[in-house]
Amino acid sequence: MSNMVVFGSQWGDEGKGKVVDMLAEKADAIVRFQGGNNAGHTLVVDGEQCILHLIPSGILHPGKQCLIGNGVVLDPFVFCQELDKLAAKGVDVSASRVMISKKTHVIMPYHCRMDAARESSRSEDGRIGTTGRGIGPCYEDKMHRCGIRAGDFADPELLKQKISTALEEKNVLFKHLYGVEPMDAQAVFDEVLPVAERLVPYLGDVSSAIQAADCVLFEGAQGTHLDIDHGTYPFVTSSNTVTANAASGSGCSPRVLDRIIAIVKAYTTRVGSGPFPTELLDADGDYLQSQGHEFGATTGRKRRCGWLDLVVLKESARLNGPTELAITKLDVLSGLKEVKLCVGYEYKGGTIAYPPQEQNGMAYVTPVYETLPGWDEDISDARSWDDLPENAVKYLRRIEEISGVKIGIVSVGPDRVQTF
Repeated sequence: MSNMVVFGSQWGDEGKGKVVDMLAEKADAIVRFQGGNNAGHTLVVDGEQCILHLIPSGILHPGKQCLIGNGVVLDPFVFCQELDKLAAKGVDVSASRVMISKKTHVIMPYHCRMDAARESSRSEDGRIGTTGRGIGPCYEDKMHRCGIRAGDFADPELLKQKISTALEEKNVLFKHLYGVEPMDAQAVFDEVLPVAERLVPYLGDVSSAIQAADCVLFEGAQGTHLDIDHGTYPFVTSSNTVTANAASGSGCSPRVLDRIIAIVKAYTTRVGSGPFPTELLDADGDYLQSQGHEFGATTGRKRRCGWLDLVVLKESARLNGPTELAITKLDVLSGLKEVKLCVGYEYKGGTIAYPPQEQNGMAYVTPVYETLPGWDEDISDARSWDDLPENAVKYLRRIEEISGVKIGIVSVGPDRVQTF
């Protein structure tokens, strides 16, 4: 059976969790390969909402193995909270089902403090819009080769030593650059040790688990245009969100990645700062925000809304090589007299088909739109392509034509059954 990769093709919040939940039924194992608890995947099963930040969405399918790869940065406190919430719902979250790579880097309390101190020290115009959850500082320590990995939790003496070493430099920054109270290494160790001990049974060899499974579903977090290299830098996340990182972030060969599914919201949203060419600051934008219930699953922040940007989608296709598109939230567009698609940008006196490569270049583009007729029908009960109104089908066909990628999945509501 083919392995599958699910990735976000926009700025995140495309509905990846729902599609992963649907595809997990066919997989033996589901693996997270990047990001941390700055991502929230919202699932609705039988009308009940469940939001996951670290544990793969396949956890709601009994018997599926859920893996957290080396490319993730793991907040052990958030992980334990998720375990407890799922267990309270009767979900099996034993170590036989959930595994953390020993190579996964761990978010420590000083990472969260550093994140908050930096963001608050920036001017209003210079703020990136970080979630403040310590993601970036943890990745920094990873690259600086002074990070704490999940496997270190099995060795308390090594853990204590690494905390002490990390705080030697960080306390200088806290005190003299950011004007915040330094942290005591022993106090941090005492705070972390109980969750460290709890996590030890979950540690394992994720690479071997992937190799042993017949079908693996790789679950991306955030979106392509938040990628640290290929996104709208500096308004990006701290990891590579593109499909290629599914291999390096989990410990397998890229040759095992077969089916690559781009999740595309039927319109575009973005949380936080950064350029957004098709953003709507009018009644249509308010309509999308209201009908789509567009609030961040992790931060609760109101999402900015705009028309579907096919320039962004074409760039995602170029970077990720999707075999198909999964269109989500198509039902939100019902009731609009017209719907628009951004098919190009005006930039520096010409028209371009892909985003400019210069830093912040997208802040200076003007979108070129095609206008299509909308539809009034409620499509939330659609269960096949034939159930969709003619104008909705025309909209989807135009997305296929311009993106060059066929649509394989359509979602018309939040519940598990509202996908075909």
